[in-house]
Amino acid sequence: MASVAVPRSQRRIELRAPDAVLAAVTLIALLALSAYVRTRAISGSFWMDEGLSVGIASHPLMDIPGVLREDGSPPLYYMGLHLWMQAFGRTETAVHWFSLLFSLLTIPGAMWAGWSLWGKRAGFIGATLCALNPFLTSYGEEARMYSLMGLLALLATACFLHAFVYRRGRRWIVLFGIFQALMLYTHNWGIFYGLGAFAALLLLWWRSDERKPLAIDGLIGFGIPAVLFLPWLPTLLFQAGHTAAPWGRAPRFGAPIQISRDLMGGDRASIVMLLCGGFGLAQVLQARKQKRDPERLSIWVLIAIPFVTLAIAWILSQITPAWVSRYFAVALAPLLLLTALGLARARWLGVAALAVLVMFWINPRPFVDGYKSNVRDIGAEAGSQMRPGDLVVVGQPEQTPLAWYYLPAGLRYADTAGPVDDPRHMDWVDAMDRYEAAQPRDVLPPLLDALEPGQKVLLMRPLTEGVENWSAPWTQLARRRSAQFGAILQEQSGPGGTFRQITVAPQFYRGASTVGNVGILYEKVRDTPMTQAP
Repeated sequence: MASVAVPRSQRRIELRAPDAVLAAVTLIALLALSAYVRTRAISGSFWMDEGLSVGIASHPLMDIPGVLREDGSPPLYYMGLHLWMQAFGRTETAVHWFSLLFSLLTIPGAMWAGWSLWGKRAGFIGATLCALNPFLTSYGEEARMYSLMGLLALLATACFLHAFVYRRGRRWIVLFGIFQALMLYTHNWGIFYGLGAFAALLLLWWRSDERKPLAIDGLIGFGIPAVLFLPWLPTLLFQAGHTAAPWGRAPRFGAPIQISRDLMGGDRASIVMLLCGGFGLAQVLQARKQKRDPERLSIWVLIAIPFVTLAIAWILSQITPAWVSRYFAVALAPLLLLTALGLARARWLGVAALAVLVMFWINPRPFVDGYKSNVRDIGAEAGSQMRPGDLVVVGQPEQTPLAWYYLPAGLRYADTAGPVDDPRHMDWVDAMDRYEAAQPRDVLPPLLDALEPGQKVLLMRPLTEGVENWSAPWTQLARRRSAQFGAILQEQSGPGGTFRQITVAPQFYRGASTVGNVGILYEKVRDTPMTQAP
């Protein structure tokens, strides 16, 4: 790339005393505001994915990578959560704070990124966007890795711009490589982000007059994560061949609307960002500057990274569905940085647009669900009547860790494929084939026969209303098997039957939950072996 004179003010953050005070006061205010907004549901109930997180993280630290071989995820988040739970406990509030911490850290991260790249106005705008962005609000109160991915993508993208657009030295190349490696160890969509970043580097290389030095730097920047990821590569290859997502569906052409609503909190906010931010970006692109001006190149990089990332994910999801809006965390950071640059260059129009976005985003209720699942209520009502050795049968297998979390200790667990030795995680290895092959009349009777009179069995079935949520191959199977297991137990609880129904939980619904279940508790009243049906 041709050498471009970069003003000294753009090479580093030069904090004069007034700027330092203003930055500190602004950060404190934004952190306080964000923490307030993002703790409205901090003690809300877990849902099944969060149950998986806590269950996996409850294993011994060095056993977690082996457990994840059957899950399909990388280990960094779970190992970090394990250490966090050892220090702060595993209540809903304590675990949610682990994710909230990463959401809050995006605020100073965005201020540093915007200020160091494009000036203090961009820094303040970027910090404000991250303080209230609905995606970071939502996943700042969920025990999953998506707020961590958002933070790592922010740091990786900023370091990419410092390293390859502004050409500020090898330290930024190394930092980019390290952050990208951390993304790869946090979620598999880090691979798609890496491909998006590589496409952006190719764009820079094509426009550069110094292609050889840029190619060498690129080799270093992308070689670091490749080398660091090698120890996990055999596990990833096994997961790719055996732990697909049968609960997913191939995305369609409404994906841009889904991205708008799930990343930016709705069409209104997206339109404001597109129009006002786009106006500012157009000002940069139309200005009479050198063809290879860093700000111009920054725009194209920040467009290329999320576009290529999501395009690759969309295309591959046509073959093996893996398109879920929570995975979009990898694309959020470059989009927010692009918006920060656009609003900063739009001047007072950008400030007005930012104020409008704050009004759209400051109310967390549309974006945060404090009642994600009613398994906590089932555990409180039915669990109080159960004793060690009683049996829990889970109709939707991936909810078993959630049941383990909310039900008393000492219970035995099974799902629609049979006994579950370790209810703290879900074994996704060839899951669709295994669960389709397991026939209810072969699985359930031996489990029930093993109970002694006086022991209880809790059947936890998902509430499967809504065709849209239950049309994938996996969810269709869970719905069918749950009904079949329920029918068998109902047969055995009639007059003269082996079981009697004690209660149905929850008796009282506190509100509509995102993932609903019903728990039906039975007690064995006589030791009569069940007759195998043909």
